[in-house]
Amino acid sequence: MPPLSEHLRLSRLRPSEIRHPRGGATTPPDAAPGGRMAAMTELPEWARTLDLAPHPEGGWYRETWRSDVTIPKRSLPGDYPGPRAAGTAILFLLMPGQQSEWHSVRSAEIWLYHRGSPLRLELGGDGSEPANPDAQILGADVAAGQQPQLLVPPRHWQRAKPEGDEPTLVSCVVTPGFDFADFRL
Repeated sequence: MPPLSEHLRLSRLRPSEIRHPRGGATTPPDAAPGGRMAAMTELPEWARTLDLAPHPEGGWYRETWRSDVTIPKRSLPGDYPGPRAAGTAILFLLMPGQQSEWHSVRSAEIWLYHRGSPLRLELGGDGSEPANPDAQILGADVAAGQQPQLLVPPRHWQRAKPEGDEPTLVSCVVTPGFDFADFRL
């Protein structure tokens, strides 16, 4: 078995270079250059070193981990169209003034704050469209009511926006693992 450090190492591959023999989409179906994604704000130097790519919901991302363990379709809830990795993780960055589009993911998602402005995370229920948004703040100032991590339940609408003038860097961990087939904008 490889050492733990090998399992925890961050991938240096760009999202378009990731291929998984077990299948599963790791890049958005419309990840071609141009359009809305090409007009993103210039990233600061520290963020450019992370080798992020535009995300279709807005912001920038890079998948950093995909579990080697596969959950077979028969062990997943009935609405999953196929097997999934046990879990996945991404780095996700939003620049000041950016916000992610309303979207939902079929699996549970944990947001983990790293640096920059606090992040306003709005949850809009699990209906056919977002409704009655409830906002929580992801950040380091727990004395001010911010949370260093937040859970988005499966199939819940969500969107995020930095609350200040610094870029916000977070990680998102999805289990069962993320697949663009499970993503709604």
